[in-house]
This record gives sequence, C-alpha cells and structure tokens, in this order.
Amino acid sequence: MYHAIVKRIALQNFLRVNQKDYAPILKGCSPDVHHRFGGHHALGGERHDCDALGRWFERLGRLAPTLQLTVHDVWVKGWPWNTTVIMRWSAVQDLLPDDSPYNNHGVHVIRMRWGKVYDIDANEDSQLVAASLQMWAARGVNEALADPILS
Repeated sequence: MYHAIVKRIALQNFLRVNQKDYAPILKGCSPDVHHRFGGHHALGGERHDCDALGRWFERLGRLAPTLQLTVHDVWVKGWPWNTTVIMRWSAVQDLLPDDSPYNNHGVHVIRMRWGKVYDIDANEDSQLVAASLQMWAARGVNEALADPILS
C-alpha cells in the first residue's frame, strides 16, 4: 500500500511539472533538498535547498514553456524512513527555433525520508538540453545563457 501511494504522488508531481504547478512539489521536499541536473548550462548544476529548487523550476517553466513529460515506468523500494523512487520518462516540447522537434528521455532517482523528498538526481541527454538552450539564446532568449542556479 505504501509503495502505491508514493507512486501516485510521484506521477502527480510529474503532471504538476507539465502544468507549471511547482508549489505542491516544493511543499513535498525537505528544506535542504539536493537537486542535480546534468550539464553546465542555465538548467544544469546542483541546488541544495527548496528556494533554489523553486527558482530552478520557475526557470524551467520560462525556458521550456511547452515541455510535456510522460512517465513510462515507476519503481518504488524501501519504507518511509528510506524510500527510493526511480522514474523513467520522455519529454517533448513544441518545435525548437530551428524547426527541429525536442525529444528527450531520462531517469529520475528520487530519495525520500518520512514523506519528504531530500534528493533528486535527474539524468537525461544533457547535451540535447544545452543545444536547445543555445538555439533559444540565438533567438534572443537571454536567460538561456544564464549561469546555473546554484545554492
């Protein structure tokens, strides 16, 4: 039963990303949540608290406003004091400035303690993310060239 509840919450949080509804996601995180997103670009790097993660989500929403994540598999293991959630997903968004489609895929490894997320490790094709940000920057989206949000 516990694993089914955690799976439902995880799936709901990915839908919230699609809807740009970040506040409930952040409410489910510990204050010192650790978030890793590969690459050295505007979305890359590591964050170590909810405030920085919130700013990262807002930037994601601005830089990828039509991003849609689809979860393909969810695995949950452990118990309330030490839970690991692994999610395999794909991402699409409207055409990039060069008219190419954006299709990415990845895996999130999420760790929880007593119902709070304390570690998020996002793994995907970070070179594709960097290339798409370069395309947006060439079209005048200056935030695409911003330094990573770090804390």
